[in-house]
Amino acid sequence: MIVRRHHLLALGRLLKRYPVVAVLGARQVGKTTLTGDWLRGHAARGRRFDLEDPRERARLADPMLALADLAGIVVLDEIQRVPELFPVLRVLADRRPLKARFLLLGSASPQLLRQSSESLAGRIAYHELPGFSLREAGPRLATRLWLRGGFPRSFLARGDAASMQWRQMFLRTFLERDLPLLGINVAADSMRRFWTMLAHHHGQLWNASEFGRSFGVADTTVRGYLDKLTDALVVRQLKPWHENIGKRQVRSPKVYVRDSGLLHALLNLPTQRDLENHPKVGASWEGFIIDQILQQLEARPDECYFWRTHTGAELDLLVVRGRRRLGFEVKRTTAPGITPSMRSALKDLGLASLTVIHAGEHSFALAKNVRALSWRAVVREIGPLP
Repeated sequence: MIVRRHHLLALGRLLKRYPVVAVLGARQVGKTTLTGDWLRGHAARGRRFDLEDPRERARLADPMLALADLAGIVVLDEIQRVPELFPVLRVLADRRPLKARFLLLGSASPQLLRQSSESLAGRIAYHELPGFSLREAGPRLATRLWLRGGFPRSFLARGDAASMQWRQMFLRTFLERDLPLLGINVAADSMRRFWTMLAHHHGQLWNASEFGRSFGVADTTVRGYLDKLTDALVVRQLKPWHENIGKRQVRSPKVYVRDSGLLHALLNLPTQRDLENHPKVGASWEGFIIDQILQQLEARPDECYFWRTHTGAELDLLVVRGRRRLGFEVKRTTAPGITPSMRSALKDLGLASLTVIHAGEHSFALAKNVRALSWRAVVREIGPLP
């Protein structure tokens, strides 16, 4: 069993400050387990409602009557199933003294985020729960984490075959059941083909025209598909950074399947050997490392970019907070060095530091403000942004 201590601490901090806390994440990522661990660890009293259970939804037919007298922590699991609860929660969150705090679990559908932000502005905090990270799995299991991804049941499966079987079933259920429940009404077969095509473009620039031609639909339609999978927290769009530096810069986002295990399932790569022999192995590793860096930094999506010029200079990851700029390059090599592209990024972007994550075992300085960092040392050497 893996204890997600970092997320438990973050959840506790938010519950002290806000009357309503929403834990958002993809289906099966461990939201219910996390909140159960927190409640047991704090011996917290309260009540949990599983809103996928029709009997529980029936008990909330009159939500004010059902919730008003409860005390402690009230957990509403799969909150997107009953969005009409948000106005009631606003009233209950404004009571003084505050009798109960509300813990909402759900997927980050656009509808959920819009309704919660409109109804609970100033009363709600959000915590995004990703899959297992290197911080939780540890360096010894880093290769397994890369292959299987961070979904708990996939990572903890008895073998690679069982893990792949779980991921294939997850993909089917997600497309056929979960997306419609999030208000995303696209045929499962079409979305599966789109997601698979996206997996083959993992780590590349988004090209709506190419995708549109492949599907025989308008650019805006495939752009809508991309945004829907992004909203469901299974795809990452890394925005391009551009500023006036006298060079033409790329303005299309890069796209990644967020979980490496789902990427490998879409590409039908069940074993480490299959992965190592596949043309997308480098792109897979890049996406996996970028995800680990962002989790370690605790960076918000609006702080994360990549940078590329039309002359070939590029930076895999640029994180901007205030006036501070941190650069990261991901190189699947054991002998990293400084390239002209890195020197251009240091100069043109005014980076405070540039970190080159590599596949070797040792970390060392490459130049002033530039260091090579072993991928197994990401957890130890990279911490939250101040």
